[in-house]
Amino acid sequence: MTGPEEAPSLDLVTAALRADSADVAIYAQVLTESLSEALPPGTVSVDRKRSASDRMRGRPGEVSGIVVRLGDQVMSLSVSRGQPAAEICREVRGVVLSRTPVPLHEWTAALASALVAHAERNAEAAEALRKLVAGG
Repeated sequence: MTGPEEAPSLDLVTAALRADSADVAIYAQVLTESLSEALPPGTVSVDRKRSASDRMRGRPGEVSGIVVRLGDQVMSLSVSRGQPAAEICREVRGVVLSRTPVPLHEWTAALASALVAHAERNAEAAEALRKLVAGG
């Protein structure tokens, strides 16, 4: 691993993000839990689809989308009928300047790169990445 003051490498973060990507629904769930717990509030937002049964039983429902905001980069991943829809946006002061649909592997690589860059500027984010790479 890396020293106590360093953020994990891009390769380690990418590997951690890709670990569960075979099943997109499970991947979205794991990614949501990992990032939501590890990163500061407001960085990750999650959309959920709740059935009537979920609402009656107080369950949170199935993850249908995740949005990660790191600086002016906004990365979103949604799941519809088991198929991923990933996009990377550039946003300044709430205005979307560009929106690019990308394949899941490219989205994961961009997310890993953005997380590592953010961690280089932010000690709390570096600790969050160490937790993500360590699996909890």
